[in-house]
Amino acid sequence: MNIKFRLTLMSFLQFFVWGAWLITIATYFFSSDMAKIENPGAKFGAIFSTLALSSLFMPAVTGIIADKWIDAEKLYGLLHILYGAFLFYVPKVHDADTLYYVIFGAMICYMPTISLSNSIAYTILKREGYDVVKVFPPIRVWGTVGFIVAMWITNLTGSKANANQFIIGGIAAVLLGLFSFTLPKCPPQKSIAKNAGLAEQLGLQAFKLFAKYKMALFFLFSMLLGGALQLTNMYGDTFLDDFKKIPQYGPDSFVVKYSTIIMSISQMSETLFILTIPFFLKRFGIKKVMLFSMLAWVLRFGLFAYGNPAEGLWMIILSCIVYGMAFDFFNISGSLFVETETSPSIRSSAQGLFMMMTNGLGAFLGSKVSGYVIDAYYTLPNGDKNWHSIWLAFAIYALIVAVLFFVLFRHRHQTVDKELEAATLQEMTPH
Repeated sequence: MNIKFRLTLMSFLQFFVWGAWLITIATYFFSSDMAKIENPGAKFGAIFSTLALSSLFMPAVTGIIADKWIDAEKLYGLLHILYGAFLFYVPKVHDADTLYYVIFGAMICYMPTISLSNSIAYTILKREGYDVVKVFPPIRVWGTVGFIVAMWITNLTGSKANANQFIIGGIAAVLLGLFSFTLPKCPPQKSIAKNAGLAEQLGLQAFKLFAKYKMALFFLFSMLLGGALQLTNMYGDTFLDDFKKIPQYGPDSFVVKYSTIIMSISQMSETLFILTIPFFLKRFGIKKVMLFSMLAWVLRFGLFAYGNPAEGLWMIILSCIVYGMAFDFFNISGSLFVETETSPSIRSSAQGLFMMMTNGLGAFLGSKVSGYVIDAYYTLPNGDKNWHSIWLAFAIYALIVAVLFFVLFRHRHQTVDKELEAATLQEMTPH
């Protein structure tokens, strides 16, 4: 079987097993008896924060294991099989506290596989003599396709509010785990020196970048924006599904019945906006592209605040379209900024620090704080949520971050090298 096809299948399944439930777990949670507790929003925020919490340490730990002791494709396969086992257990869980630990276990297994899948693809492609910069992006884009297909299957099988979504993801995860054992060997590279200290092994030497004002400010804003990155993944499907409670729309509304498919427009837009990034970087520079991302988040939330399944449907659709700019423009331009502002000796660990601040610490705080805030200020006595005010609050937060970034962050626009532009596309992560 053609190696590029096999890696494409790996990429497709890598994000299929996540997309089967990531967007709809909130609908599942708030439709179940688990939501009939005090402060359910805070409980769900804690559950969703396990994605970020596991991202703080697991990629580094598994990276060391793959570098020193175990073939990367075998470690990758084992993690996916364990991840599938956790997903299979979810239907047996009937309380929020236990669900927290089960999802945390699943995320400990899944989150490091994102970077491992990239590492496996790079290793195999280079060994086969392929130009990674040209060959990898078309392979990676199938990961986004896999995520979208999983969302559609979850929606069309009527699984968005029940535990079947985890069974779908679990079956695919086990199949991916078994498939990975058939991939060409990716033995330990032992790229870390034997006498390296713990700080070097974990990439902690990159923390000295905080001593530089511009880098410290950049990482601070990475954390602040990271707090917004997963909010629509957390609540978007539940928000659309809740229109069934409004008589003028009802459960038969197109938006309610196909909420997950509508949300998948967000992922579709990613594939389009990724292609525009080189143009925007060359025309406007890194700072403005990052600022565009922040303003796109304002639109993402603001359009949700005023959208509805009838005359406001266009706002919901447009919100999903601007998501591609909101999510990818900061992730990829931020990665490029780190690439151009750090020395080669700490460049990889600096990229890890950027991801930790955005998808780790920032997303963790965003998940936790949003849950508490929604419970305290935007939940009605009957348990329903004031979605209009919730999305407006998120939009105001994103606008404040954008204004502060514009005023405080100083960076001179320079011409971006074409190869570097292409290389940063390899660093993209899904939502």
